Amino acid sequence: MGGAVNQNQQPARRSGAIWALVITSVAGFMAALDNLVVTTALPSIREDLGGGLEDLEWTVSAYTLTFAVLLMFGAALGDRFGRRRLFITGLTIFTGASAAAALASGIDALIAARAVQGVGAAIMMPLTLTLLTAAVPAARRGAMLGLFSAVTGVAVATGPLIGGSLTEHISWQWIFWLNVPIGLLLLPLARLRLQESHAPDARLDVPGTLLVSGGLFGIVYALVNGNADGWTSPRILFCLIAGAVLLVAFARYSSVAKKPMLPMRLFRSRAFFGINVASLLMFLGMFGSIFLLSQFLQGVAGYSPTEAGLRMLPWTGMSLLVAPVAGLLSDRIGGRPVVTAGLALQALGLALFAMVLEPGVSYTAQLPALVISGIGMALYFAPAASVVMSSVRPSEQGIASGANNALREVGGALGIAVLGAVFAAQGGYESPQAFSDGTVPAVWIGAGALAAAALVALLIPGGRTRPDGTLSGSPAAAAESDRTPVAV
Repeated sequence: MGGAVNQNQQPARRSGAIWALVITSVAGFMAALDNLVVTTALPSIREDLGGGLEDLEWTVSAYTLTFAVLLMFGAALGDRFGRRRLFITGLTIFTGASAAAALASGIDALIAARAVQGVGAAIMMPLTLTLLTAAVPAARRGAMLGLFSAVTGVAVATGPLIGGSLTEHISWQWIFWLNVPIGLLLLPLARLRLQESHAPDARLDVPGTLLVSGGLFGIVYALVNGNADGWTSPRILFCLIAGAVLLVAFARYSSVAKKPMLPMRLFRSRAFFGINVASLLMFLGMFGSIFLLSQFLQGVAGYSPTEAGLRMLPWTGMSLLVAPVAGLLSDRIGGRPVVTAGLALQALGLALFAMVLEPGVSYTAQLPALVISGIGMALYFAPAASVVMSSVRPSEQGIASGANNALREVGGALGIAVLGAVFAAQGGYESPQAFSDGTVPAVWIGAGALAAAALVALLIPGGRTRPDGTLSGSPAAAAESDRTPVAV
């Protein structure tokens, strides 16, 4: 009798895992895509809606700002009120805001819609990993997260290509209309196919929420606007100092509170600390470099947005080919060697870019850097997600995902700000030579950040994910082991 039940449960479990993978991957694709999809549409948006340079920057930054600031709050809401319920809420907000952005009649309305899009993505995105992790057995988690990461990695890397193609061949509004039918299709599927889950005894941490949200807002706002306003301007300095003070206060509060949003003890885990610091450095180096290299292909090499995107395919397409293999490898040998190798290859790829970039450089000369960077990025994403989720207890996976995503977003904003400042100090947009003069030292810094990330990743304990979903050698694994005799 028990065997028959198990046989019936296996297909149901497998079907649930597949549905969870499909729904969360498509939702993650939309949220990740909207980070960069608007960049190549900015000239057309300015032509239609008007606005100055600062308005166009806010068209990109309004989404990044609300997304980064509210990620941890979105994860906490899901833990407290139901992860499926809040995932559907976030997806609804994101879909509605996408339609509002497409219908915007002025630049201010578009910026407001982009900010609301970020709110929806911040609620939805951290819960994608939690819902997928809950639906997949620990032994197959790396493979599933590999597929998930392949989809979201492609979204990040192909955002400029998709945005440029839609703008060039249809209209810029379609970069937002694209989300609407997909969101409307996902909503009933999420309601019917995803299992509801909560974190045990979850409560909203109001003081912690206010401190971390205010701190992240100050830091990200300053990073987004530092180059435009000047890093010594009173507003930027105030935001940096106030943001840092609030984040220190959040860390202090979370170390003594009984039920904090983000327990500081998690950072005593070498796995959790290592993967989060490595993630911040990875996004700093890679996002800042992509921001400049995609412009190099258009502004110096003379390609159209679509042509530039196509020539990035050796980099971007590697996510589809390598990320699933990376997930399987992390199941077999553990996440540390795969993550470390991926970060080291990305550092090598950027170093190769820095050595060949100059006006008139051939595409063939750039090809090795594109391929190596793509393989490195694909090797990083899936094992990194698996390490984050297995370094904490199942009840803490929601907030762990939110914290990791928030640090990635801060890293991306920091990368664009730091590498952009180096670019502006060493070169500029005046000529192809000036652009190259600014890009080369900036990309060297990006390569250095990724090399540092590879070294930090060595802190992650070795070993594979245990059957209970925790990482061998992590405090979460020890806690689960301690609890086993009690359960028996």
